[in-house]
Amino acid sequence: MRILGINAVFHDPAAALVVDGRVVAAAEEERFSRRKHGKRPVPFSAWEQPEQAARWCLEQGGIDVTELDAVGYSYDPSLVDHDAGGLDPAWEELRTTYASRAPFFLKSALPGLDPDIVHFVRHHVAHAASAGLAAPFRDSAVMVADGRGENISYLAGEYRDGKLLEYATQSLPHSLGLLYEDLTEHLGFARSSDEYKVMALASYGRPRFEAEFRELVRTTGDGGFRTDPVDWAAFAPRRTGGFEQEHADLAATVQKRLEDVLLELARWLCEQTGQSRLTLAGGTALNCVANSRLYREGPFEEIWVQPASGDSGTALGAALHLAAEAGEPIEPMPGADLGRGWTDDELRRWLDRAGVRYERPDDVADTVAEALADNRIVAWFQGRAEFGPRALGHRSLLAHPGHKANLERLNEVKGREQFRPVAPMVLAERAAEIFAGGPLPSPYMLFVHDVDPGWTDRIPAVTHVDGTARIQTVDAAEKPLPARMLRAFADRTGLPVVVNTSLNTAGRPMVDDPRDALECFGSSPVDLLAIGPFVVRRP
Repeated sequence: MRILGINAVFHDPAAALVVDGRVVAAAEEERFSRRKHGKRPVPFSAWEQPEQAARWCLEQGGIDVTELDAVGYSYDPSLVDHDAGGLDPAWEELRTTYASRAPFFLKSALPGLDPDIVHFVRHHVAHAASAGLAAPFRDSAVMVADGRGENISYLAGEYRDGKLLEYATQSLPHSLGLLYEDLTEHLGFARSSDEYKVMALASYGRPRFEAEFRELVRTTGDGGFRTDPVDWAAFAPRRTGGFEQEHADLAATVQKRLEDVLLELARWLCEQTGQSRLTLAGGTALNCVANSRLYREGPFEEIWVQPASGDSGTALGAALHLAAEAGEPIEPMPGADLGRGWTDDELRRWLDRAGVRYERPDDVADTVAEALADNRIVAWFQGRAEFGPRALGHRSLLAHPGHKANLERLNEVKGREQFRPVAPMVLAERAAEIFAGGPLPSPYMLFVHDVDPGWTDRIPAVTHVDGTARIQTVDAAEKPLPARMLRAFADRTGLPVVVNTSLNTAGRPMVDDPRDALECFGSSPVDLLAIGPFVVRRP
């Protein structure tokens, strides 16, 4: 079967193509439209479809829209309870109306599409499928936590032989995701966007309001939980300017309580399923600090997290769910590099058209390693783009990890807050001697690891204030080019680690196509652009 998956109702609109149970392509609309998160998660925007991403996925698969067997839309408007809390009371009916008309909006966006082949897939089932069906193993327990779907915010179950068995859900208004979004907004960040900033800020505080939040946020013993309304100003004033310690302490408190609740939910689920493996999805699964506590202290021997755990991943999950329902065997997700890519000849034509001076060295990996060893900042544009929010060696900014000033330097290049960390990319075979306390290998940058004390002074740029790092391991068999670059850098510096952060600037989506790369390089203080086998140097 040829199945297109669509996420469109909230934020991070995306499309994915699954053919005969195999993931062919997946991409977020923001990478085409250049609008961060594609759109804001308001009811007025629910009519918008990821038409550019969808058209590209079909093109990548060599499929005409009339050849599709099914389309999975990751939301079922028939399940919305407009009397439930946690919704937009004034405009939720508009969102529901737009969602119910999605087959016809898709027909307009993709001429030739038969609206009768569009199937609504429950939001949290789509999340669950993006993890449980895409994982590199067949059976697992699955947990999904986010802000909200149609009428729930959490699902717990297991996959056995490709079928989802549900054990618990949590009805709105109780929501761990909405709790974190409320805190994000109270701390002066954009909700449904900047939650990762709160996670970073939490490392600078201590959970001194923990006793109060144990009463406000608690499990119920039956696989669910309660999140009572919070008077945030009673703990810290709404941030309008700089940060005070109480803001960091409040962030640390909510982060700690989130972790504790997820641990309790995981233990309950393990008892119900008897599974040794856990898969995670939903926006909360992008909280790598919580993931790491689940790994260290939870009951499961192995944890796999969907790299696109946010709403974009439900496009993939909706397609996989329909494929599994049709009885097709599902192949594991091949990696996160499911987006657009260009041939060497196509990249050369882009460079010629841009009129920039470039060279083709014998080995771009060695040239980049030399520049990094000389403390240059490198824009790295290689292969197919990542699906999801993490830069995983395809659209990255790279730097030397041994200079502490490079953290501030990169945050200035990107226009980010200075309390935010950057991440290390490390050779898989060397990771265990430097990083501990998390799963290895860790190819998707979804866990934090403790930095060995003997290495903290050697790689200060990637060591966070709490002594941890959110690592990406690189296996030479799977990623030969970045592995070769890392080895060449290690030969020069003794460090098998480089700084890896996303190739973009604040408020902009990650670079996706060659034009984006050239524009970012031209407007940012970056020293070298490695684009395919070519190198562009700052004059």
